[in-house]
Amino acid sequence: MTTFAAAPSPTLAESSHLKYLRECLKLAENSPPRPTNFRVGAILILRRDTPDDTSEDDKILSTGYTMELPGNTHAEQCCLQNYAATHGVYEESVADAFPSQAERDGRKILLYVTMEPCGVRLSGNTPCVHRIIQTRKSQDNSNNNNGIDKVYFGVKEPGTFVGESQGCKMLTEAGIQWEFVGGLENEILAVATAGHEKGNKKQEADERGTNIEAISQEERERQDRLPRNPKKRMMDGY
Repeated sequence: MTTFAAAPSPTLAESSHLKYLRECLKLAENSPPRPTNFRVGAILILRRDTPDDTSEDDKILSTGYTMELPGNTHAEQCCLQNYAATHGVYEESVADAFPSQAERDGRKILLYVTMEPCGVRLSGNTPCVHRIIQTRKSQDNSNNNNGIDKVYFGVKEPGTFVGESQGCKMLTEAGIQWEFVGGLENEILAVATAGHEKGNKKQEADERGTNIEAISQEERERQDRLPRNPKKRMMDGY
C-alpha cells in the first residue's frame, strides 16, 4: 500500500481537492496498462471538508489503485481493503475501525478517486458504490454516521463498457454526498485508458463497471497461486 509522509504542500493556485486528485492520479499510474480496465487511484482521508489549502491536521488513512491487490480489483476496493487489513478487520466491518467522532474533531472521512465509482460490475462482484455505501451501515444493516461522508472524483465513468453510469445516482439515494472536481479530465483519462486500443468498437465489460472479464485461464491460475492475506478477504470470482 502506498503511503504519504505528509499532505501535499499547499499552493495558492490550486484547491486542495485538485491536489489530492493529483495524488490519486500518481497512484493510478502504478496500475498495469491493459485494454481491459481503467487505471484509477483512490485516497481515503480525514480532513475538514473545504477547498482551502491542505492543513497539518489532514490525515491520509489509506490509498489504493486498480489491480494493486490480487484479482481484477478496483482502486476504491483496494483502498478500503488496505485500511481493513492494517486495522485487522474485514472489509465489511471497515467502518468499525474508522476514527471515532471524537477523534475526528470536526473533520470528515472523504474519498478522493480519479474516476466516478462504478455502480455496476457485470461479473457480479460488488460495485465500488456499494462498498462505499456499506461503510455507513452497522452490522444489523441500520444506518450509522461513521462511514465515508463524501466522494470527490475528477471524471465521470466513461460509457465505454457498460453504458451510462449510475454511480452518482446511487450515492445520492444512499445519502452520501459527492462532487465532481474539474480541471484534470484529460490527464485522468489519458492514464485511465493507457493500453486501450484506439478506435476499438464497444467492448463487452466486466470490471469497474468498466473492466472486461478477459483474463486468460493461465492468468487466473497465476493469480490463484499468489499468497493471500486473509485480513484483506479478497472477493471470490476474480
